[in-house]
Amino acid sequence: MTLWDTHCHLHAPEYAGAHADLLARAREHGIQGIVAVGCDPATNRATLALARQHPAMIRSAVGLHPEWAHPPGAVPALAAQVRGHRPLVVAIGEVGLPWYRLGDGPVTEEGRRLAEGVLRACLRLAERADLPALLHAPHGAASRALELLREQGIARAVFHWHKASPEVTQAIVGAGYFVSVTPELLYRERDRELVRSVPLTALLVETDGPWPFAQAFGAQRTEPWMVERVVEAIAAVKGVPLPEVRAELAANLRRLFGPAVLGPEGC
Repeated sequence: MTLWDTHCHLHAPEYAGAHADLLARAREHGIQGIVAVGCDPATNRATLALARQHPAMIRSAVGLHPEWAHPPGAVPALAAQVRGHRPLVVAIGEVGLPWYRLGDGPVTEEGRRLAEGVLRACLRLAERADLPALLHAPHGAASRALELLREQGIARAVFHWHKASPEVTQAIVGAGYFVSVTPELLYRERDRELVRSVPLTALLVETDGPWPFAQAFGAQRTEPWMVERVVEAIAAVKGVPLPEVRAELAANLRRLFGPAVLGPEGC
C-alpha cells in the first residue's frame, strides 16, 4: 500500500547534499513519496526545485509559515509561484495561525490579527487553485483556523502535527478535515490518546522533518523513513491489523491530495 510522509521540510539545511541518500532510505522502508513543504517564497522555490529533480518521489507544497516574518509582498509572491508552477504544486502549506512565537517576539493580538489576514488570503488562493491546505494551527489556534476554513469554503485540509483539545479535534474531524501525527506517537501519551479518539479515516502521518524526536529517534536526523514506524504505532494503539491501517492511510492520502500525488490509479 502507498505510504507517504505528508509533511517534511526538505529545504532545510540539515538535508543539504543528502537528498539522494534520504530518498533511497525512504524507499528501503516502503515510503513511496514525500510532500516537501515550504514556509516562504525562498523555501517554496527550493521545494519546487526538489520536485523537479525527483519527480518520482517528491511533490511540493508552497506556503507562508505563520510564525515566520514575511514582507508585505509575500502573499502576491506566493500566488505567482502557484500560477507559475501549478503542475508541481499539490497543496498550499505550510500556512495557518501562530501560537508559539511570531518572528522574533511574542505572539501579540496585533500579530494574530495580521496572521489571520494572511491565512485568509492563502485559503482564498487554495480555493481558487483547487488545492488542499496544510495547516499549522496548534493548541488554541486550531479552533479559529477551523472557523476560517469553514468561512472560506475549503473542502480539503489537514491540521499538521495536530495538538488541540478533544472538543476541537472532534469538530475538525466532524467537518471532514484530517489531522496528522508524527514520530512522537511512539513515546507521547498525548499523541496516543489523539489516535485512540480519531477514526482511521481522518488520520495522516508525517515527520515534520528536520524537527528532532526523542527516545528511539534521539540520535538520528529526522527523515521520511520514520513514518513507517508511525504507521506501526497507529496499528498498535488502535489494535487494528497493519495492512488495514496502511490501506486506510492510502485512501486518506488520495482524498486529500487526489491524483496529483498518487497518479490517476493510485497504488
